[in-house]
Amino acid sequence: MERFNSKREQYERLGQNLRGLLDGERDAIANAANAAALIYHSVPDLNWVGFYFLRGDELVLGPFMGQPACVRIPLGKGVCGSSAARRESIVVGNVHQFDGHIACDASSNAELVVPLLWDGRVVGVLDLDSPHLERFDDEDRHGVEALARDWLSACDLDTIPGKLT
Repeated sequence: MERFNSKREQYERLGQNLRGLLDGERDAIANAANAAALIYHSVPDLNWVGFYFLRGDELVLGPFMGQPACVRIPLGKGVCGSSAARRESIVVGNVHQFDGHIACDASSNAELVVPLLWDGRVVGVLDLDSPHLERFDDEDRHGVEALARDWLSACDLDTIPGKLT
């Protein structure tokens, strides 16, 4: 992996790579699969990266990298459901201290979830997990929020099967 002076530089380069990877492809599922793989293999100390898409009042698993995951998460439940309901990113240093945490992978100890906001609506979340406590900080949050915006701008969201709410 390339050496960077800061996380900001790492995320800026990752954003360039993501935009290049998604250039010319508008399918949201294909782009989510490639984005999850790129992030998983580029950001250190992760054990899971993936997308959940909002269907009615629950998040449904989309493309991801890592161990098998929870398929459906009720809106407002766990870190992912809370992020979607609040329409804001959530950084959790120790998931075991997050009230209502949903443990899909017992080896995950820290989590960063960014809501995917399109046309004033939540369409899903981008979720990153780490086995390391306190793995994520505000620099990670800002970086992943930028990656989420890059993904959103590259996609025709009507290519996600099901009804977006």
